[in-house]
Amino acid sequence: MNRIRVNASRPYDVIIGSGLLENISNIIRETCPRAERVLVVSDSNVAPYHLKNVCESLKNFAVSSFVFEAGEKSKNLTTIDAVYDACAGFGMTRTDLILSLGGGVTTDMAGFAAATYMRGIPVIHMPTSLLCDVDASIGGKTGVDHPSGKNIIGAFYQPSCVIINVDFLSSLPDAVFTEGMAEVIKYAFIMDKELFSLLEKNNIHSLRSDISLLEKVITRCAADKIEIVNEDEFDNGRRQLLNFGHTVGHVIELASNFNTSHGEAVALGMAIIARASVHAAICDNTVCDSLLKLLNSYGLPSSYDYSPADIAHSAMHDKKARGSVVSLIVLEDIGRASIHKMNESEIKEFLTL
Repeated sequence: MNRIRVNASRPYDVIIGSGLLENISNIIRETCPRAERVLVVSDSNVAPYHLKNVCESLKNFAVSSFVFEAGEKSKNLTTIDAVYDACAGFGMTRTDLILSLGGGVTTDMAGFAAATYMRGIPVIHMPTSLLCDVDASIGGKTGVDHPSGKNIIGAFYQPSCVIINVDFLSSLPDAVFTEGMAEVIKYAFIMDKELFSLLEKNNIHSLRSDISLLEKVITRCAADKIEIVNEDEFDNGRRQLLNFGHTVGHVIELASNFNTSHGEAVALGMAIIARASVHAAICDNTVCDSLLKLLNSYGLPSSYDYSPADIAHSAMHDKKARGSVVSLIVLEDIGRASIHKMNESEIKEFLTL
């Protein structure tokens, strides 16, 4: 079991390992000693696999659950209102807690509900997807979507603890596991050349079959993200590097009405930015080729048919836009990216390259 400290405005531990379900009750009691009630928030895909076992493992707590229809289309204020109803109906107080059990959608919504119910109650994340293990569960970003864009409504709200039980990943469908690899590959290219080497030597099959290797990769990604969050909790500087592929990816997700998964959209976003970076003479073609090869070797897409003008226009409505500029993350080398502030016309020109 690995335990990494997040030194944010509310410090907490990220615990990574196998067999953690047996210790979940003790971990929660240690983290939230005053809690009496636990509301487990999950979705209709995850609940049939894990909800019963998790609830039964929460000894010495009063336990209730709220399950919403799986998918990005549920990530809205209507679902959040239903979570509030579940909290109120269960008689939750400010010392009780929400436990998120699921992927990025669940984590974002459970975190936002916790941040706003009674002006803030504790939340503990127990991610069940690779994408959520290495990204969404860590760092305190919460939110829901709006017709104008993804995660437009939200708050920074750090969890009280993150419990990454690697065993959960064995039940993931191949497509869901694969999309999580986009976030793993992101860390390799923005900051972790050793992770790149590790991924290059392996493949999707070796990761799925070797739980110790998988735990090593997850721990490395979690440590990378925690390093950045510790330095820039509120996304005003270096943390923006974590958006590599995301500004374009969010446009692709929205344009597809969320039929393109988050991981696939981020993979396409990284591929688009990498190719443009080469043509802008910011990085060498071998760097771009390495990214495209790694994406393809882990089953992620790299070819696309999107208009630079449409992407540039939609990017200006992304939640990360500040005034008339967006911070676009541009690839320089394996393990190194940089932040470039661009307006709409500059993004269009860059992507047209």
